Amino acid sequence: MISRINGVIKDKKDGVLLVGAGNICYEVLVPIAVMKTIEKNLLTDNSCSGSGADEDVLKDQIELVTYHYYQMEPSRAVPVLIGFLNGVEKEFFEKFISVSGVGPKAACKALAEPFSKIADAIDSGDVIFLKKLPGIGEQRARLIVAKLQGKVGKYGLIQDRIEAFPMEKYGNIKNEALEVLLQLQYKKSEAEEMIKKALERDPDLKTSEDLLNQVYKGKLTKE
Repeated sequence: MISRINGVIKDKKDGVLLVGAGNICYEVLVPIAVMKTIEKNLLTDNSCSGSGADEDVLKDQIELVTYHYYQMEPSRAVPVLIGFLNGVEKEFFEKFISVSGVGPKAACKALAEPFSKIADAIDSGDVIFLKKLPGIGEQRARLIVAKLQGKVGKYGLIQDRIEAFPMEKYGNIKNEALEVLLQLQYKKSEAEEMIKKALERDPDLKTSEDLLNQVYKGKLTKE
């Protein structure tokens, strides 16, 4: 049973990290919320070192606590690893998949918000919040509350809440601005950071043109 992996990030794609440990490269599924934290940490580390290049990000060392199980298929059992930043996150995941109808892979997609925020919603019986999680409808949200309410309080203490701008407000203008910056030969990680800082300076931006102007002003200020 593989319980922990310490290695170098070789590749990163939607919901998956490839982690090289020795001569072996492991494919590790990562819940969406955990991946956001990892990406934020990688971006911060590389910004501090003066590099924003994607290729540099993929040289980062990482240690993951893993949940190891076998996915049963008609003719074989496929080993699957799911990674977390610490044992408490793994414990919460195990509580979450104890609910009928919530499997490990489905949970990786459903856990798209900070675990602490999901734990708060479960403890307060906030079905409206829970049913908005990917793949969790109203019926399953009610099952989650019925099964776990009063049992996940400690997970509300996880410090995993990343300040972010709501996608429904900024999604389109962020995407449009990012596309322009990529065309201008900026690295994706660098462009995303410039957009984030621009929105922090002026949260009332309405168009991608306004956002790009704010990005440009931030660049002038640095210089």
